[in-house]
Amino acid sequence: MTGTAERLAVGALLAALAAPLFGQDGEKFAEDQIKQGAAIYAQNCAPCHGPRMRDPDAAFDLRKFPPDAKGRFVNSIMKGKNQMPPWADLLKPADVDALWAYVITEQKQ
Repeated sequence: MTGTAERLAVGALLAALAAPLFGQDGEKFAEDQIKQGAAIYAQNCAPCHGPRMRDPDAAFDLRKFPPDAKGRFVNSIMKGKNQMPPWADLLKPADVDALWAYVITEQKQ
């Protein structure tokens, strides 16, 4: 029976890892999308907003971004806001969606 129990445990673990993560409003995020967002964030956003959204120097603390304000998030990224430049020429809509997935799921950690 030990072999069967171990196989079930491994199967449950793999299923949990493959399952999508959810935002606070029930929006589903695939693990790959979150990883893509983390990479985009690390390259483009972390210099101002801090690594993993921790210790932002002068930028908005994204851990406090309202999870029900995706439109505001997209608009801020694409058009810029205050000291933040617009990123519309550099980021595709899928990149912005990946950033959103990263920001929303990272807020919970």
